[in-house]
Amino acid sequence: MNCHICDKNTISFTHEKTNITYCHCKFCEYIFKSPECYQDFEAQKERYNLHENNDEDAGYIAYFQRFLEFSLPLVSKSKSALDFGCGRTSLLASLLQKEGIACDYYDPIYHPDTLVEGKKYDLIVSTEVFEHLHQPSLVFTNLLEMLNMGGYLAIQTEFHANEYEAFKKWWYPSDTTHVVFFRPQTFKVLCEMYGCRYVKDNGKNMVLIQKV
Repeated sequence: MNCHICDKNTISFTHEKTNITYCHCKFCEYIFKSPECYQDFEAQKERYNLHENNDEDAGYIAYFQRFLEFSLPLVSKSKSALDFGCGRTSLLASLLQKEGIACDYYDPIYHPDTLVEGKKYDLIVSTEVFEHLHQPSLVFTNLLEMLNMGGYLAIQTEFHANEYEAFKKWWYPSDTTHVVFFRPQTFKVLCEMYGCRYVKDNGKNMVLIQKV
């Protein structure tokens, strides 16, 4: 099966305990579950409804603050933002607004009608979304279209270790809605494909990309 990102051949491996087959691209280091593991919209919604995120919870606020501490120093001139895939809450949008950045928010399940057609942003943030995407390359290009020239895309998704035995012990794929898995290299390849500037990653789960 070819890679969803770069269309190169992939290598398959199977997790012995779950019997789930994964495809691994050696070039862009992208891993994806076998397509029969992908869930429909209603099944995903049922899983998301189990999340108990509370806007008043100090730990939840700190979680987003770490993301902002990584990204905001590099996007200081941004005046408008979109939180793409925000979930139930608009907490991240509120935190950005406190930093002087007007922020819209969108989620296909909880806030499906909030996008303004043709509106562009200086910054798009997307936390814990990309691992759920069935067509990540398409979503990536769509988000770029929504950015002003020179704008930034800040993404948070856990990076895998790029080693099979470590991957099989990793907790992240156990979420049934997590179907695709990234490395910094994956996003570097996307940047090369679509003419973006790879700004920075934190080596763990955050990456910043600029539209140029």
